[in-house]
Amino acid sequence: MALIYIVEDDENIREIETIALKNSNYMVCAFEKATTFYKKLEDIMPDLVLLDVMLPDESGYDIVRKLRKNPATKKLPIIMVTAKTAEMDMIKGLDEGADDYIKKPFSIMELITRVKALLRRTETEDVKILQVENITLDHERHMVFVDDKPVELTFKEYELLRLLMTNPSVVLSREVIMRHVWGTEFEGESRTVDMHIKTLRQKLGEAGSKIRTVRNVGYVIE
Repeated sequence: MALIYIVEDDENIREIETIALKNSNYMVCAFEKATTFYKKLEDIMPDLVLLDVMLPDESGYDIVRKLRKNPATKKLPIIMVTAKTAEMDMIKGLDEGADDYIKKPFSIMELITRVKALLRRTETEDVKILQVENITLDHERHMVFVDDKPVELTFKEYELLRLLMTNPSVVLSREVIMRHVWGTEFEGESRTVDMHIKTLRQKLGEAGSKIRTVRNVGYVIE
């Protein structure tokens, strides 16, 4: 059972996040400021941190920066939760080292989905071989095979397939795909993702049918 730390000064939001995560069978510790969070980190390392940007004693950006400079917390999965919706605010969080972000207000379903997806990616990021039926991705060699035959992919097609295969049966929105493959904020233009999905399917041949379109949402590999 994963342990999640919540750092959020708004009591109502902190309570909503805590209840939602506990109902999804996660262990949770919640903090209203950075100082108590740092102290707890010295005792027990969590599996993931939900971090508010605006805290009373320290900026969430500064916290991320410190965590990434510390060898003990360098790879700690972090999702930033922010009321700031400007593109530059979100890019700043990712640049500082956050793995993902959620805009306030958010739905409980979105929160749980993001947490599950990041934990899944963290669990599999060191896995060298990914397999979905007859599709094999060898990350150490940076190669993809269908029925043991190599498939030539561009860098973005490879990263797109890797993201899907790291999250099998998880529907990934175009926004999430853009953020993790292109590293930019998705603003409604779906053609970039859709065109890469199209060429990826073509190159995978019949195996490309395993990448399914979820209408008005995104894509999933099953």
